Amino acid sequence: MVNYWSNFKKKIIGQKDLASVGFANIVGSGISAIFWLYLASIVEPTKYGEIHYFIAIAAFAQIISLIGSSNVLTVYTAKKIKIQATLFFISLLIAIVSTIVIIVIFFRFDAGLLVLGYVIFEMINAVLLGRKNYIEYSKYFLTQKILMLVFGIGFYYLIGFDGVLYGLVLSFVPYTVLIFREFKETKIDFGLLKSRKGFIASNYAMDISGRMGSSIDKLIVAPLLGFALLGNYSLALQFFIILYVIPTIIFKYLLPQDASNNPNNKLKQTAILLSVAISVFGIIVFPHIISNFFPKFIEVTEAIQIMSIAIIPAMLSMIYTSKLLGLEKSKFVLISKIISTSSLIIGFIVLGPILGIIGLASVFVLTAIFEASFLFSVTKIKKLS
Repeated sequence: MVNYWSNFKKKIIGQKDLASVGFANIVGSGISAIFWLYLASIVEPTKYGEIHYFIAIAAFAQIISLIGSSNVLTVYTAKKIKIQATLFFISLLIAIVSTIVIIVIFFRFDAGLLVLGYVIFEMINAVLLGRKNYIEYSKYFLTQKILMLVFGIGFYYLIGFDGVLYGLVLSFVPYTVLIFREFKETKIDFGLLKSRKGFIASNYAMDISGRMGSSIDKLIVAPLLGFALLGNYSLALQFFIILYVIPTIIFKYLLPQDASNNPNNKLKQTAILLSVAISVFGIIVFPHIISNFFPKFIEVTEAIQIMSIAIIPAMLSMIYTSKLLGLEKSKFVLISKIISTSSLIIGFIVLGPILGIIGLASVFVLTAIFEASFLFSVTKIKKLS
């Protein structure tokens, strides 16, 4: 037992870089969870659903804007290819157009500005991780989460419900300093895109098809089932995100390592076992938290138990995605994202009106299983694992 614990510490705790990323993501996600859970405790499900609807609109615009996806930036930065300023320029230009479109269509200045915040946040974090500058990444990541908590809740009490999104926008301001730094250190050179257009294009398509699911679910639920059900689903998703912290940490650490041909197989095996424990924790513990602290959202109880199961296939997907992206074989990841997003959309439309939030939770788990199964099959057939 002593030897096992010693080996565990060497694998996990002994890795300073992983510990730095892990600390930032755990604490940052904890702060974020406190913010969203506190907000859920003081507003009605309908209002909670409404704010997540406009956040989903901003997030969808962010996905469209990020030509230089976070994975592309992380991989090329790790490979010391100075393409950052070029991808930044293109993505920011599209983000500005997206901001204008949202303001014109929805008359929501806050949601429009949130697009720019999301884009800058993701691009800078991707570069910091690609450079393996985990300490600086951690500092900025935690700063943004703290500001989100302070400004988000502060603006809610100062100007009301509409102040929440403005608080989120202001939390991204520190990242603007790093954007200017990147433009000073790397030059805009469109010639760098020519030989890499295949990898960039496939990753862009992968981002749209894969991450679209994290936004389009809310964009479907709101008009189809109403803001109240969206509010319940969003809270269940918030609890899932808490469980999802560990897979996210593992992926952020593994991608630049896989891109540098460092497989970390023992860490991956440990991560899979850890995902099982996390899933069981969610199934047992979260229902008690919901019943005691969120009586307005009692419908969420069974949904989060179902959704907790998705952590296991989600961890597998993260591991195989990191491996494939590190080898610049993104087309397989793209196909997996198309499969998962398509199944999510179809499942929500078909089962949502029939089974309500239980149907949405079931589709959520099945989608995660489909994606993990496809990626596992690809790595075995192509002998990449």
